[in-house]
Amino acid sequence: MRFFPLVLILVVVCGVGARAQSPVVDMEVGETSRVVDVIDGDTVILESGTEVRLVGIQAPKLPLGRRNFRPWPLADEAKAALENLVLGQAVTLYFGGRRTDRYGRALAHLVREDGEWVQSQMLELGLARVYSFADNRSLITDMLHIEAAARQTARAMWSLPNYQELDQADAARGEGGYALVVGRVLNVAEVRGRGFLNFGEDYRTDFTISIDPADLRTFFEKEDVVLESFSGARVRVRGWVEDFNGPMIQVTHPEQIEVLTPAN
Repeated sequence: MRFFPLVLILVVVCGVGARAQSPVVDMEVGETSRVVDVIDGDTVILESGTEVRLVGIQAPKLPLGRRNFRPWPLADEAKAALENLVLGQAVTLYFGGRRTDRYGRALAHLVREDGEWVQSQMLELGLARVYSFADNRSLITDMLHIEAAARQTARAMWSLPNYQELDQADAARGEGGYALVVGRVLNVAEVRGRGFLNFGEDYRTDFTISIDPADLRTFFEKEDVVLESFSGARVRVRGWVEDFNGPMIQVTHPEQIEVLTPAN
């Protein structure tokens, strides 16, 4: 078995209500412009014409013209909260990874003129959750800390069953959607270059985390952690739950896995 390093993201509780100033000092600075429209809880349009997707978070979704799409609970509230935070105000864009998505939207952190980091405020309100990608991971650890405080006090979306963490035994309930799953890793394996964290005796039916061979280089960037260290650990993993030999989350970068209780 070949070992590869992963990251242990330990949960740190932040005080809800504390205004988090932006930690974007080392990031690439983009344009500053006034917000003239708010599309939903994580997307805005600037006076310059730039459409911005607030990178690193996911707010409850609105249909936005999609047929047969039912709005997620608290989608209207999330949009209203973002309007309250930024509409009519000047914001500066900061980039820490891929700059645009396939729709041409800027992928940026937003900071108001008064220094408020907009992503942090949406997370603190409990009207967004951390949603990251391998090519855009800046400030994810900071955001996980803020989300944790909102989740632990059951703020907004964290008070509703739609967004609650799923136990590993109930992971199948999340199939087809984005979810947070908590459980204890029973064992680990590497098969033809793919890493697996198995949560049950039967890999064909029980919850599993999978890491594609092409994504292993992301994990090699981290140090002092090997695959075997996850055996017996209690973790929280976030991602899209698919049905492949039981419920499975494909992990592409270390920040998707938080270690809640390390293996003995």
